[in-house]
Amino acid sequence: MYTIARSMGNKKEELEIIVQQQSYDVVNITEMWWDDSHSWSTMLDGYKLFRRDRKGRRGGGVALYIRETFGTITIETSDEEVECLWVKIKGKANKADIPPGVCCHPPNQEEEVDNLFYTQLENVSGLSPLVLVSDFNLPDICWELNTVEKRQSRKFLECVEDNFLLQLVGEPTRGGTRLDLLFANREGLVGDVVVGDRLGHVDHEIIEFSIFGDIRRNINRTFILDF
Repeated sequence: MYTIARSMGNKKEELEIIVQQQSYDVVNITEMWWDDSHSWSTMLDGYKLFRRDRKGRRGGGVALYIRETFGTITIETSDEEVECLWVKIKGKANKADIPPGVCCHPPNQEEEVDNLFYTQLENVSGLSPLVLVSDFNLPDICWELNTVEKRQSRKFLECVEDNFLLQLVGEPTRGGTRLDLLFANREGLVGDVVVGDRLGHVDHEIIEFSIFGDIRRNINRTFILDF
């Protein structure tokens, strides 16, 4: 089970309770609002944390919590301007790895940064099954009709189509708009999508979903001498 939450700030205790109750395997955070002062308080017991802070200004940033029992590999990118994070979860023998991605797209982001993100997405989506979740802040896109009002949204929609991505959120996630989106590059890879509940007073809904794939779990072996 996978979930996406937004705007962590100082809501770590509430998130920890929800994670323990629901037994999520992966937790995706957008707009986490962390900086170096939060480094001591961001870990969740039983999870590995991957994060990318916003550079040069407060707010933003993205993070992934992944169960320690999963084998993981960080996909390195050199574009610090892009608030995007990619981590491969290793598949079982003869099964493809699954790279979950998390991205934060601020409103009116510069076109140059958009293009860097599109390049990242193209490179990652060509490697293996892909799951991407994020707040893209593009409310003018009509996903049922594949129509847009703004040039920036049109370029994003073209990138989605060029990479054969399926958008799987069918309900509003903030007020009456669909800002938080979920993509997969293969049919049947993601299911059980549910939009609902909030973290504290955040005005974005939590998205829950399942990834259908064979994931490799790390096994801790303890050797005991038998005398």
